[in-house]
Amino acid sequence: MDIALQPNRAEDRNAVALKAYGRIVQHWGLTLAEAAALSDMSESTWKRARKPGYPGDLTHDQMLRLSAIIGIYKSLALYFGEEIAQRWPTLPNQGPLFAGARPVDTMVADGLPQFLRVRTYLDALRGGM
Repeated sequence: MDIALQPNRAEDRNAVALKAYGRIVQHWGLTLAEAAALSDMSESTWKRARKPGYPGDLTHDQMLRLSAIIGIYKSLALYFGEEIAQRWPTLPNQGPLFAGARPVDTMVADGLPQFLRVRTYLDALRGGM
């Protein structure tokens, strides 16, 4: 029996994560540079990675980043209405993690630890902690 998608294969996990991430950054209206920086890729690599059939491997850090973004997206959708959830990552934020900066900018600047702090923060806001 030939199964097209085998979740235990790294290539399949990468493809699913990249597809979901691509949809999220499009929904959030991120620029090419922002999407590339969040995923810890160069812009040219992100251009290739967002296309189906990307043959490259994701590093462990990149997969954790994409996973965190998917969790952040889900938390935003559960906590806020669609309009705010869509704009939240790119709006200046006075919350304790952001000091007036846009959440997307803090994640780019501070890397994976900030992704995880943002995800935990949003989960706590919606009562998930």
